[in-house]
Amino acid sequence: MTILKSESIDMKWTVLSDNRSCDDSLETEHGLSVLLETDHHRILMDTGASDVFIRNAEKMGIDLSTVDYVFISHGHSDHAGGLKHFMEINDKARIIVSPDALKGKFYSKRQNLHGITTEWPEIPQERLLTIGQSESIDDNIFILAHIPQVHPMPEGNQHLFVENTDGSYENDDFRHELALYTGGLLFTGCAHSGLENILAACPFPVNTVVGGFHLLDNHESEDKLSELANRLMKAYPQTQFYTSHCTGDTVFATLHQVMGDKIHAFSCGTTNPMSENTILL
Repeated sequence: MTILKSESIDMKWTVLSDNRSCDDSLETEHGLSVLLETDHHRILMDTGASDVFIRNAEKMGIDLSTVDYVFISHGHSDHAGGLKHFMEINDKARIIVSPDALKGKFYSKRQNLHGITTEWPEIPQERLLTIGQSESIDDNIFILAHIPQVHPMPEGNQHLFVENTDGSYENDDFRHELALYTGGLLFTGCAHSGLENILAACPFPVNTVVGGFHLLDNHESEDKLSELANRLMKAYPQTQFYTSHCTGDTVFATLHQVMGDKIHAFSCGTTNPMSENTILL
């Protein structure tokens, strides 16, 4: 991989679907969808669990028919469940997804065993872009795949399983999870692979992290969260972190005590215009 040059680009990301909302007119759900607009692309990063992101976009005056890429971070239905609805309103966007997400059967054992596999729509081959290894798909977009799990993994992963061909279950290793980098921004989806692991796997400078961190309330100890926050502050002192969805309220408060103005909460309706240096790959 060769870095050719860098340039300054304008970017704006808007949260279309999340567990929380900063606007009473917008709907919430257990899901995540963020629209990223740059000088080069309009990228829908995850599609939430349903068509909530479409209805919220309409209320915000956002036209999703002009999106040119859809990035699906992993195979769980709260991040890809809305894809079938998106396909009804957009006939051109290319769908970026792991082949392991498309073929996997996923389950959660929180409270009781239940399926969380996405109901995938029919995706025309010319629009399907399956990513099995980390690679650039455009001069301005880099996809991280099969993220090495060197640092601690989220405790909440203990509830998540995949079904084997013989009908047995095993803990999910999240080989189906991807992360997206463009213009200094790193989108983590749910960060099941661990926030530190995703950051370590990214070969480019990260100015902004956006996504869920899969740090659930009543799972991570306060001491471990404080240690994580301190490591992030030391390793990434110039990076701004934006999170919600699968980051618990108590977790966020603990991280914020250490990270201060380096960490921010987002919700449905959050819009963040920014200018970044993008690495052309």
